Parts: sequence; C-alpha cells; structure tokens
Amino acid sequence: MKTVKKLVKQPARVDASDLNLNEKLVSVDRVAKVVKGGKRLSFRALVVVGDGQGRVGVGLDTAREVPEAIRKAGVAARKSMFTATLQAATIPHEVRAKFGAAQVLLRPAFPGTGILAGGGVRAVLEAVGVKDVLTKSLGCANKINVVKATMLALASLRQPGDTVAWRKGQQLIAPTTEAKNV
Repeated sequence: MKTVKKLVKQPARVDASDLNLNEKLVSVDRVAKVVKGGKRLSFRALVVVGDGQGRVGVGLDTAREVPEAIRKAGVAARKSMFTATLQAATIPHEVRAKFGAAQVLLRPAFPGTGILAGGGVRAVLEAVGVKDVLTKSLGCANKINVVKATMLALASLRQPGDTVAWRKGQQLIAPTTEAKNV
C-alpha cells in the first residue's frame, strides 16, 4: 500500500473553460475576524467541481455574503482542476493520503459496489467520475482537510504500466510525491 504525505506533485492543470462541469457545494460556514470594533462576520464556502471523466478541482474562499463566497470558491475550484488517473469506473490501486490530521484510505472495488464514502470524500469521488470505490476516513473529521486529503490521494494515483515502465528505466522522470499543497 502506498502512503502519501502532506505534499504531493500535482498533475498537469486542466483548462476548465470548455468543459461541462458539475459543481457540488460541500460546506458553508460562518467565520469571524476579530477586529478593534468587534467581530467582522463572513462566510466560507468549500466547492468541488468535476466533469465525471477524471477531471476534478476543489476551491475554498470567503466573502461577506453566501452567494459570493460560493461563486468565488467555484472559480478557485476551476483554477485548481487536474486530471486524475482512473481505471474503468474505479481507481487503479489502493492509496492512503494525509492532509493535516485527516487521513483518507481509497480502495478499488468491483463493478456494482458503488461509492462507499461519506461527506467530502463522496463529493470529490462523484465529481471525478469514480463509480466503484471503498473508502475510510481516518483521523479528524474536518471537511476541508478530508477533501484536500482525498484530492492528494487522487493526484498520487498512477497506472500500473507506467510504474513498471519507470522501474525498467523507460521513463526519465520518476513519479514523485513532493510538491505544493492542493
């Protein structure tokens, strides 16, 4: 089983302007900034977008009003889109990823199993187009960290043939697990 740390190399970004995207609102929270005159309230939105064909992105943003926060988070999600490696309607191999204190375990499943996941993990997997997968969320239940851990797990997936070719020396660039956060 491959364990992915907090930092992972992101696959190439996707241009979201010409895609038919589904947008899923994961959470909206009221947040406050304490200033000299009291508390300044605003809203934070977490949005996942995907086309169901392997492309997915996540956005988190705040604004003074809920619709504006959702719109800004959607724009951020479109900017952060990447293509995940899928195999038919599931993932190619088991993977575990960690972001903050949240840890997510994704396992491939047989056709007809469905998405056995909850909350943020389900939203990301539905947006990316996975139909059959088993998941387990470990550690904290913070929705933001769980969604980002799921994105790290999807970003770290590789096709078995690519790994075999790399091990035989047919590729010059090794699959790496270090880069910037999601």
